[in-house]
Amino acid sequence: MSKKILVIDDDPDVVEYLTTLLEDNGFTVCSANDGEAGVELAKQERPDMITLDLEMPGEWGPRVFRRLSREDALKNIPVVVISGLSGNEHAIQKAVASLTKPFDRDELMKVIHEVLG
Repeated sequence: MSKKILVIDDDPDVVEYLTTLLEDNGFTVCSANDGEAGVELAKQERPDMITLDLEMPGEWGPRVFRRLSREDALKNIPVVVISGLSGNEHAIQKAVASLTKPFDRDELMKVIHEVLG
């Protein structure tokens, strides 16, 4: 059974790109375009990994991460930050990786394979 990755990003182009890239590499993908929907989808789908944008309308990425980490069923899901903000590696200390847009797809796939096996 393929691993499931939840993409939380408000930019439809990024969501489409990540979805295509991940599906082409054998992953199942679900996506949400804001933090609120992302947390709800994570509860329903129980993904193996989450990619999280920091700058989104409504809820800021670090707040979304805090909400996920308060849920017993979700707190151990690895999170990869993908953001256009410089210095984003400091935003969420417990993220397994922080990539800056435009990100290197090979670097992203390396992180995913290291974490998910």
